[in-house]
This record gives sequence, structure tokens and C-alpha cells, in this order.
Amino acid sequence: MASRLNIEKKFLTRSDRVKCVDLHPIEPWVLVSLYNGNVFIWNYTTQSLVKTIEVTSLPVRAAKFIARKSWFVAGSDDKQVQVFNYNTLEKVISFEAHADYIRSIAVHPTLPLILTSSDDLKIKCWDWEKGWKCLQVFEGHTQYVMQVTFNPKDTNTFASCSLDKTVKVWNLGSSTPNYTLEGHKNGVNCVDYYTGADKPYLISGADDKTAKIWDYTTKACVQTLTGHLNNVTFVAFLPDNPYVVTGSEDGWVKVWQQNTYRLAASSNFSLERAWCVGYLKGSATLAFGFEEGTVVVSLGNNMPVVSMDAGGKIIWAKHNEVQSANVKTSLDSSFNDGDKLALPVKDLGTCEVYPRSLQHSPNGRFVAVCGDGEYIIYTALAWRNKEFGKAAEFAWAQDSNHYAIRLAGGALQLFRAFKFIKDAVFPIQDQGRPEEIFGGALLGVRTSAETLLLFDWETQLLVRKIDAIPTQVLWSETGELVAIVCSDAFFILRYNRSAFAEHIEENGATDCEGVEQAFELVTTVRDTVVTGKWVGDCFLYASSNMRLTYLVGTETSTLAHFDTQRYVLGYLPRDGRVYVMDKDHNVSSYALSLSVLEFKTLVLQENLEAAQALLPSIEDLHRPKLAQFLEHQGHKDLALEISNDVEQQFELALNIGKLQMARDLAAEANSAPKLQLVADKALAAWDVDLAKDCLIQAKDYPGLLLLYTSLADKEGLRSLAKSAIDAKLPNVAMLCYVQLSDNDAIVSLLGSQGRNPEAVLFARTYSPDKVSPALSAWKQQLIEAGHPKYAEALADPIAYPNLFPGFGCNLDTKPSPQPITNGTHTEQEPHTVFNDDAASEAMSLVSMEVNTTGTGSVRGDIDAEESNVIPPAVNEPLEELKGQTLD
Repeated sequence: MASRLNIEKKFLTRSDRVKCVDLHPIEPWVLVSLYNGNVFIWNYTTQSLVKTIEVTSLPVRAAKFIARKSWFVAGSDDKQVQVFNYNTLEKVISFEAHADYIRSIAVHPTLPLILTSSDDLKIKCWDWEKGWKCLQVFEGHTQYVMQVTFNPKDTNTFASCSLDKTVKVWNLGSSTPNYTLEGHKNGVNCVDYYTGADKPYLISGADDKTAKIWDYTTKACVQTLTGHLNNVTFVAFLPDNPYVVTGSEDGWVKVWQQNTYRLAASSNFSLERAWCVGYLKGSATLAFGFEEGTVVVSLGNNMPVVSMDAGGKIIWAKHNEVQSANVKTSLDSSFNDGDKLALPVKDLGTCEVYPRSLQHSPNGRFVAVCGDGEYIIYTALAWRNKEFGKAAEFAWAQDSNHYAIRLAGGALQLFRAFKFIKDAVFPIQDQGRPEEIFGGALLGVRTSAETLLLFDWETQLLVRKIDAIPTQVLWSETGELVAIVCSDAFFILRYNRSAFAEHIEENGATDCEGVEQAFELVTTVRDTVVTGKWVGDCFLYASSNMRLTYLVGTETSTLAHFDTQRYVLGYLPRDGRVYVMDKDHNVSSYALSLSVLEFKTLVLQENLEAAQALLPSIEDLHRPKLAQFLEHQGHKDLALEISNDVEQQFELALNIGKLQMARDLAAEANSAPKLQLVADKALAAWDVDLAKDCLIQAKDYPGLLLLYTSLADKEGLRSLAKSAIDAKLPNVAMLCYVQLSDNDAIVSLLGSQGRNPEAVLFARTYSPDKVSPALSAWKQQLIEAGHPKYAEALADPIAYPNLFPGFGCNLDTKPSPQPITNGTHTEQEPHTVFNDDAASEAMSLVSMEVNTTGTGSVRGDIDAEESNVIPPAVNEPLEELKGQTLD
């Protein structure tokens, strides 16, 4: 697994010219001092401005956090040093420190001291515990003193640089410099110390466009870094990272390897001239100040340099140290998915190069380490040097007998059995400059023309040219499948080796495009792969959104979600587990059944008999996912057969038309919605009996009403009416009785629901012999409601036949509402309570308006001659009843 150097931008803000930046050691803050006199504190995680302080109207060229005091200290062109509490923004102190512009401030890591340097050619030491007393003045430079910095390995020592072209090293307490480093041709702008314990180095940058590495014990320049096109304005040895960073007025930030001093990366953020840098020990975060703004980046890659062989032995690099562990030892104790494994770690020794990639050979016997422009092949067991040489990149062939290297200039070299093949020439002319190589069944070469060239290891012929910019090319163990991983997607291709062989046999060579028939596209997946491994025909990968996913055929399945980014080491069939590692080299694992993968592979190969034979070896917990996989592949019957999830079984049975089984599952779950779904499917299949059974079990009374009405099932309607009354659904029962033309039942239903006025009116038209009982119930309702006079005002046709001429005829003949047949649909004819004649007779005494709640109003005029046939209680309250509303 290789670790590539990335410069990831985390924060960018535009502003006036930035003269100094500093990172807070605890908070995600960057302190920015500007040429316009302002000081900002930004939170580079939330992209928000935390504090704004107007220090002065002149440039603030130096600003540093003093986190242990919650201060920041600023030095500016007004010659003042000003100290602020960054929590309260209160000014702690302000004093004149120099006679000219203040260029730099350095804070002692442990003592209450700061150093300031100025254009007055002096360096001063201040003690804030003693009221900011100047303890000492250091003189010796003959031009502006541009920067001072403490030695992290000896904090009693500091270095300074000046436009007098020199770097001086001082001791606190001594007014004269220990020694002077000379070598730059122009003024020196910046200086920094190497933080590691193994090298007594410091670095300086100057207006001669170079940066120089010095050994301060021998006073010798050990390396000069060239490449900037303008004055070098900042330099930094990065702690805990093997890199040197330089910046220049040409606008470029360059990153160099510490061991070889080769250029590792460079960036231009289009913010014009670069002025300053800020960094922290133990962090990969850097801040840069430019002419037009500030940038915070994360340097490097958290991906560990690690490799695991087929037996479970893991080897990784921590800087130059190489360690190993074996996951066999983890099997002695129980653990859950994602748990950190307690693995005994063994130190294998140190590596002569700083590893950027570490790869086991496919047979596991050797380990290739590549870095610092060199490669070394070690024996995996004893960690002995087997072979070495110059190389920018290294790639193993799948047979472990071949390997290839890419030199720094882009040339490719091929080796067989650790011996250089001189006559091996890859036809890359006119295809672009090789920029990256990939091992596997074929040698992959990414070129500057944004293409991927795949070559045969034996013949060095071009197998296929693919228009892609891959970051990884990962081959399956058989060499039949390959994953070409790009920045935002990956492609699975199938390699047809026989097609390539046939083409070579017929033509003897290939053209600049290769053999078109050699590859076919299997699938494209829009996901970002961080690391990936093949397990048979299954592609297992960790994505950038912190998921562990595997792909079989065209189907992806998520195996686990991570809380932090993990990197796939490999899969061990003996354990049935996937092993992953985080950036801190902690190993964890996740269960993945090999039988499941084999089952899916056999299904994709349409070998269903062999797949079914594997089912007894597959645990029950995997069956729902396998059933889902089979369903997506179109094998729904087999999916239903193997599924043990009731919900899934119901959906499958419903979809494939096994309605009896679906009905049984829905009934067992006592789920009315599911039964209704089965009923709908049954009606669509003309299985009326099953639909009726489902609706009865679901107690779907409206559905049953529709069904019984469509079937003209009188017994069903009568049974439904009784069930609806019990279920307190009188509207359904009413419709059933209407369809049955059961007028007496309708009157009884209305009365039972307290709808006595409607019962009387309906009985008056359709069931005259029920008028008197219904009217008695209505009167009783009015009396109970406190309206006895209203009750007495109602006339019974039996007691007062003179008011209802022809009413006796209705006793012999009961009119019924008749259904109207219209095509295949039957609709109930609307009907009124009174016919015209009956309405006229009734209105001669009382006009009733019945609302939907069963209440109404009584009004009318009584003829005096007919007063002897009017109920005695009507005449007296008649006037007072006018316009009143019955409760």
C-alpha cells in the first residue's frame, strides 16, 4: 500500500496582504496579521471568523499565540509590541520595543520569554513575568534582522537571519553570536530548525531564490534547494513529517523530501506572493500567508504504508522504522466487528529509505519498499536485503517472477528473477510520458496524455489503451477481472486473455490502441475507492465516505460503516474476516462469509444448482441479503425459497403471484394492510374467493360492500350489515340494507342510531306500518331532551287519520327504492321521504326541516274550524313555536 503526498486545502480566505500566520496549539484557529494593521483569528474547521482586532493603522509584520496565557503578541511598524487577551480582546500591555519596524517575534516554548527582531539591526529578549522587562539586547547584524527562531532541541539557543546575507546562532545570556553561517548571495529572509534528534540541521531562505540546509555543528551547507523563481520568503522543517516546505514571492509553495531533497509536491493557490508559514508539532496542518489571503492545508496522506500477505502477516512502516504483526494471534480471544485487535508488534528494524510504498510479492516471500528515489526488496521472514536500485515507483507482476520500476525521468525497466532485462522495451513513444505504474496481471502505465496503457509482462506488447486517469489498478487473483479506480468512480473490466493471444498469433503485434476484444466492461460504480482488494470475483473496498463495501457482479453491499477512515488490508478465508487498519496502525476486522461470496459468484455464473448446494453452509443471518441479491438477479422463486425474513417472504410471494402463501403470512402477522394488498392482487387475478377471505380477515367492510354489491350476494350483504353494526359502521350497514331493499331494517337502524326524525320520514314513504313506532321513539327523544310540547305537536297518522288522507292505502302497499341498471353498474335511485301528495297533507299541519343531526324547526298556521281534530297540545304553544329551533 502506497502513501502519496497530497496537499489538501482545508480553508481559504481572501484579505489584504498577510505578513504573519500562526496556528493555535489546541483550538482550530489561525492567527493572521495584515499589512493594513488588523489581526484576525479564523476557525479553519468551521470557516468562521472568531475575532477581529484593529491593532494599529500600520503593518503588523509579526504575531504569535502565547496559548498558556490566552494571549497573542503583535509587533508592528509603529515600533510597538502589543499584547492582547484573545478571549476578552482586552489589551494587556503596549510598549515601544525598537527604534524601527518590528520584523519577527519568537516565543520561548517553556520560559516566559519572547524575542523580537527589528530593522534597527537589534534582537531583544523580553520577560513578561518581570513586567515585560528587556533582559538583553543582541547586536551583530549589519542589516535588517528578518527573523528569529528558538532551537527546539536546545531552547537556550536561537538563530537569526538578516539582509546582511548571514545566519547567526546565539545563546541566551551572551551578547555575541556563537557563530555565523555565510553562503547566500543576497539577503536572508527566513530561518528554521530541524526538529528531529538525528540531524543538527537548520534551513535558511534568501533573496538569491534558494534555500540552504546547514549542519550547524560543522558550519557546512549540506544542500541547496533551487527551483523558485523569486525571493524565498519562508522555510520550515516539518515536525513528524519527512518534508521541508519553502515559499516564495513567485507564489509557489514547494514541498521537498528531507532525505533526498527531491521535490515532492508544489502548489500555487493563485493568491500572488507567498509571505509566511505557520505549523505545529504533531500535526500535518499548515497555514500559509499570501499577498491576497490565507490558506490552511493538510499535508501528506493519512493512509498507512502497509501490506498484508495471504497468511495474515502485516508489515508497516512508521517513518524509517518497520514493524510487523500476525493476525493469527487475534483468534485466541473473542472480539466483535470493528474492535481493535490486540496484536503483539515486532520491530523488524529500520529501512535505508523513507518508505512511500510497501508491497508484498504475490507469493508473500518478498517485500518491496520504495521511497526517496530508491527501491529495496527484502525477504519477508528475515527482513534481509535481497535487491535494491534507483526507482521512483515499483510494481510486482502477478507471478512474483517479474517486477518493473519507473525511474525519476519516466523510463521503465523490467526485471525477471531479480535480473534486469536489457532488451525489454515498452512501446510508449507518442503515448505520453509515464507518470505512474501499476502491477498485476498486466503492467499498467499512466501517462501524461491522461491514458492508461496495459502491457503484457512477457512480450511487452500493448494489450489495450484505455482513456482514463487511474489512481489505482487492482487485479483479481485469477487475472480475469480488474478494477480501474479513478477519482470519483471505478470500472470493473473483464480481461479476455485468449482474445489477446489469438490476435498475437494472427498479427504478431498490436497497434497503438491494443486489442479491442481483450477487455469488456462489466460495470461502473460511482463511488470513491480509498483502498481495495479482490476476494475471488468479489471486489472489496473502503470508500471515502467511510464505508466498507463489496461488489459482486453489478451488485454492491455495505458490510460496515466506520467512525474514522479505515484502509483495507485483505481478507483471510480461514477466518472469514476482512482486516482493516486506521492511520494510527490499529487493526480491526469484520466478518464476511466466504460461502456467501461463493454463492453470489455461482448465481452470477447461472450455476444455480451449485449455489443451492452451498445453502446448508450459509448461516441464517445471511439469508435475507442473499434473497435480496437473488431478487435483483431475477431469481425470485429461489429468493423466496431461501429467505427467512417474514416481511421479505411476503413481498416476494406477493410479487411472484403466490397469493395463498402471501395470505397465510399476512394472516399470521395479523396485518390488515397486507391482507388488503393480497385481496387487491387476488381480484386482479379473478380469484374472488381468496379476495373475499382476505377482506373478511382484514375486516375491510367498505371493500366487502363493494365486492358483495358487485356479486349481488344477498347473504353476504346481510352478514356484512350485522358485522358493520357491531363494528359501529352504520353507514356501511345502511348501504347494505338499501341494496337489499329491507325498509324495515333501515327504519330500525336509523332508530338505533338515534336518528328518529329520519326514521319517521323514511317510514312515512317506504314503510308506513313502522311510522307509529318510529314516531313514538321520536316523541320520547324530545321529551328526554326537555321538549314535551314539541313532542305533543307531532301527529300520529293512526290517531289522526283525517290529517293523512290515503295513508291507509300505504299500509297495504310498501313502496321500495328500486335499483337502476345502467350497463354493468347498478346505482341506487335517490328517494325522498314524502311524495308530493303526502308532503302537502303533512304540511297542512306542520312543516318540518330536518337537519343532519336529527333536529328541526316547527312552523305553520291552524284553521280554527279544524281545531277539534288537532292534537290538544298543538294549539296553545303554536305561536311561541314559530321560528324556534328544536334541540
